[in-house]
Amino acid sequence: MPADTLVLPSHGKPFRGLHARIAALEQHHAERCAELLDSIEHPTTAAELMPVLFTRPLTDAHQVMFALGETIAHLSYLEHARQILRIEDQGIIRFEKLH
Repeated sequence: MPADTLVLPSHGKPFRGLHARIAALEQHHAERCAELLDSIEHPTTAAELMPVLFTRPLTDAHQVMFALGETIAHLSYLEHARQILRIEDQGIIRFEKLH
């Protein structure tokens, strides 16, 4: 797509500069994944890792659920990239860094 394409996001104002925005998002998510990887020292749940990505207080159930969903999405990405292993034991899912 041309660099000056008008983007109409589902939230936020319309903008131009799609390529720069995509690059910024890719960098942001790479940083978030690195933060998660650095924080996994032993098998850990997504709920235990959520504060790594969300350091501010989460004030209601909606914020907690959105934060948990985003944490799980990053962990799923890392699992598919074969950087972490998903372990399920007695209904509890934990993530372990692959060495």
